[in-house]
Amino acid sequence: MLIDDRNVHDVKRDVKWIVLLVGIIWLVFAADYFLPLEQFGLVPRTAKGLLGIVAMPFLHGDFAHIMGNTIPLVFTLALLAGSRANSGQIVLLIALLAGIGLWVFGREARHIGASGLVFGLIAFHIFAGVFERRLIPILLSVVVGALYAGTLFKGVLPMQEGVSWDGHLIGALAGTFVALMVSKVLLQTTKLNHSDPYDDMFNRRS
Repeated sequence: MLIDDRNVHDVKRDVKWIVLLVGIIWLVFAADYFLPLEQFGLVPRTAKGLLGIVAMPFLHGDFAHIMGNTIPLVFTLALLAGSRANSGQIVLLIALLAGIGLWVFGREARHIGASGLVFGLIAFHIFAGVFERRLIPILLSVVVGALYAGTLFKGVLPMQEGVSWDGHLIGALAGTFVALMVSKVLLQTTKLNHSDPYDDMFNRRS
């Protein structure tokens, strides 16, 4: 479940997972200097390209590419840290939906990078507030929107040479869809518990 009242993870534990995920991305980037790892990128509608659904977020072409993804990835992951939501499942679902969608609908090219996940998380944070219409998620939407709305819009514009704009677009759609799913689960939780879902979802633990 995307929302689980039994979930008792805290900020410290989530930070460890964020550090681990980003650390693996950077280790793969370092290993790519010695091994041809980019061959495992996502190539739409090919059997070999299926591996890229999982591998793509860990593969980056150069230092500028990985740095451009690392900063917004850490920021958007940190916004989920410590919530009562199953943040790991949210991240995994966005990544899988973005990868599968790109494999089905993407252009015939080798796609690499965590930007699909990044754009998915940006869209998730923006639209979670829109769908829920509650104070805390709306404030998060404003913050994320102010920082990344321009990046989101520019990143999904088509016909950008050397840019996986279709991966960005599909990632953003995946994040929006997951935000809608979460909002529905929270609404159901509210009806059952007769309480504000964000009292639970954003119950921070030290």
